[in-house]
Amino acid sequence: MLLKTFGWSFAVTALGLVAAVIYGGWEAFGVVAILSVLEISLSFDNAVVNAGILKKMNAFWQKIFLTVGVLIAVFGMRLVFPVVIVAITAKIGPIEAVDLSFNQPDRYQQLVTDAHPAIAAFGGMFLLMIFLDFIFEDRDIQWLRWIERPLAKLGKVDMLSVCIALIVLLVSAMTVATQAHQHGGAHADKAETVLLAGVAGLITYLIVGGLSGYFENKLEEDEEREHEAEEEARKTGKKVSAVALSGKAAFFMFLYLEVLDASFSFDGVIGAFAITNEIVLMALGLGIGAMYVRSLTVYLVRQGTLDDYVYLEHGAHYAIGALAVILLVTIQYQINEIITGLVGVVLIGLSFWSSVRRNKAMEAGGGDNSGSKAEVPSGV
Repeated sequence: MLLKTFGWSFAVTALGLVAAVIYGGWEAFGVVAILSVLEISLSFDNAVVNAGILKKMNAFWQKIFLTVGVLIAVFGMRLVFPVVIVAITAKIGPIEAVDLSFNQPDRYQQLVTDAHPAIAAFGGMFLLMIFLDFIFEDRDIQWLRWIERPLAKLGKVDMLSVCIALIVLLVSAMTVATQAHQHGGAHADKAETVLLAGVAGLITYLIVGGLSGYFENKLEEDEEREHEAEEEARKTGKKVSAVALSGKAAFFMFLYLEVLDASFSFDGVIGAFAITNEIVLMALGLGIGAMYVRSLTVYLVRQGTLDDYVYLEHGAHYAIGALAVILLVTIQYQINEIITGLVGVVLIGLSFWSSVRRNKAMEAGGGDNSGSKAEVPSGV
């Protein structure tokens, strides 16, 4: 099972490290290895959240996620995305941007760094909306109940998450504008860039998330009708043709996963420049890490880990909220990538520990492990 799920990741790791040695010797080998670990540590929460979505898909779409999705993640976000950002920022062609990455890596790094406010605002708003919609939803299973119960009640207010996200965005843009004014108007257009990019991130979430939710609900309705038809067929002895299930639901959920992965990859791509500014090594290291994140996602689905450790999904969403805040803060202030990675690992680790405690308590009490609120205390 382990080899079947992680086989491609092991193969890509071997090929990537060999390519690194050929490209730049053992120093390049070390850089690629470090970048791989960085990507995995920063994106573990991504894997947990992805698993919660991917488990709703059938085997075909899980395979698409591991094949086409990997191509988008590795070549799109880890290789093409930085080039596109440089091309847009510097107002040059993509070919010239690629040439810049190979022949003037310092200049290339500076251009990506200059584009960070827009990247952070877009990704921060997208991730913040994921966290807010999760935390404002009333759930049967609650981890930190002293936080989640009152917030679930507040969540009954329509569009509350959107309002809070817009307030956070306005505060971020006003902070940037104030800083620019204090420094004599330098980078005065930065606030406008942050505002526009943040609104774009919010709109992207609402469109992609809304479509995926709509088609997911439609798919559930079709499945329910098919089940009722089958039950009727058993009672009457008649043959009833199966209801054709729409593939749009799975497609938009897949699209949502890819946008989610893109938002998670922003901090990894930017953080990678703290280690190297060579685009080849960056693509190799982050690509290897992305493979493991995807394999881990499928592993969590097939092993039923989220069902066994019910607070993992909560921990991952808290990590998403923390990452969203960190991205928005980095618009103005620099935060070490180690801190970014550790926050997610600690929150997921705590949620895993709480899940283990819950399972042990339920075994001792003879519970059915269904996750009911009243069964055992939760939280850390």
